[in-house]
Amino acid sequence: MKVYEKSPSFYEVFERKSGPAKEATHYCPGCGHGNVHKMIAEALEDMNLTPRTVFVSPVGCSVFAYYYFDCGNTQAAHGRAPAVATGVKRANPNSIVISYQGDGDLAAIGTAETIHAANRGENITVFFINNAIYGMTGGQMAPTTLIGQRSATTPRGRIEHVHGNPIRVCEMLATLPAPTYIERVAVGNSKHVMKMRKAIRKALKIQSEGRGYSFVEILSPCPTGWKMDPTVSRDWMVDEMTKVFPLGVFKDESENVDEGTWDRVYKPFDTGQVNEYLDRLKTSMTEGEPIVLKENLHCKFAGFGGQGILTLGLFLSQIGMRAGQQVSWFPAYGPEMRGGTANCSVNLSNARIGSPLVDKPNVLVVMNQPSLDAFEHAVPDGGLIIADSTIVASQPDSKRLRVVMIPASKIADEVGTPKIANVVVLGALAAATGAFSPEYCMETLRSVIKKKNLIEMNMEAFRRGYDFVKNQ
Repeated sequence: MKVYEKSPSFYEVFERKSGPAKEATHYCPGCGHGNVHKMIAEALEDMNLTPRTVFVSPVGCSVFAYYYFDCGNTQAAHGRAPAVATGVKRANPNSIVISYQGDGDLAAIGTAETIHAANRGENITVFFINNAIYGMTGGQMAPTTLIGQRSATTPRGRIEHVHGNPIRVCEMLATLPAPTYIERVAVGNSKHVMKMRKAIRKALKIQSEGRGYSFVEILSPCPTGWKMDPTVSRDWMVDEMTKVFPLGVFKDESENVDEGTWDRVYKPFDTGQVNEYLDRLKTSMTEGEPIVLKENLHCKFAGFGGQGILTLGLFLSQIGMRAGQQVSWFPAYGPEMRGGTANCSVNLSNARIGSPLVDKPNVLVVMNQPSLDAFEHAVPDGGLIIADSTIVASQPDSKRLRVVMIPASKIADEVGTPKIANVVVLGALAAATGAFSPEYCMETLRSVIKKKNLIEMNMEAFRRGYDFVKNQ
């Protein structure tokens, strides 16, 4: 006896649905999302992929996938699902990553992410729901809205010379060499649904076998946005949308791929390969084994815009990378180019870094008073604070913290220009942490400073900062 029941890949209760019948979806009558959900859930269960699956759900109606699928889910910002999916897949190569997107998301703000993920041949699966309108936010014109089709923002219909033509994503992506499989299907009659079911399963199978990027565009009715009866909307989709968006396979290289064609097999990220590449870029770097830090450095650098705060972080990041460390650099700054606030977070670690953010820095460098006021309390006991005493008036808590007060701006001015106060501070940081020798740091600076006539001035600034701490 065959039993027909809801796929185990779904939650037993759909919390998004209000009222007593929480087994039903919240989607509008006639909407295609429910049918697509069903086909994906059945495929995941039949192929035993559910435990490995991570949905990436951006904005729009597609965002509510996490109310239905009992698997991993990450919500992405508008249009950024392919970028997030890339990160998830590279961090977890054995996972099955699904980017589930609507046309307003994928083909508008997310066009660049879509094209570049496809062009890289990322081993992810994209399900693209094309209903030719912004369904959730009020029925505005989408990139896929047909010529003459009315919407909230095109009450007289889409006009070619005013609004442009509808974007045909399958045709566009099929011109790229890297994608493995691209097909357009529809939530129409029973034959359409069976082809959709087959396409969904094929796309997931391609990913599970490591064959590369798969993309399935699914034409779907939106009765509410189109202001049509559900039955009429389905017929309109089949009769009118398929004229502009023809159904069929646009690219399929999943079988019998000839030797020498584009390599679509996903290769896990190998930090050793990156370090090997960086070694080849070395010019005057010290040779030898990677330097092992005695203590991982979680740094916060802060000051005014124009003081070289972000560059200071970049210099330290370069030193760490060339020493074979795991490194992250994360900037934050106000809209002003000069005089506004600026800070950056830098992590140097012997092991992989989970987040680029630094909330509790064990090294804090401040080059103005507001930065000391803002971040001193975040430094844990025993942490290091380096402050430019030329500008910073108050003294940090030396009973709780290791404090270095260095007149960095004054020293830099004596060397030649106050603009290199950040390099003076870098020298002080190297001396205070003992993480890297001054020779190693200076060799790195020689290779990364672009203006050759400024190299010796920066070397002097670094040495003055280093000696200031060592002499104290």
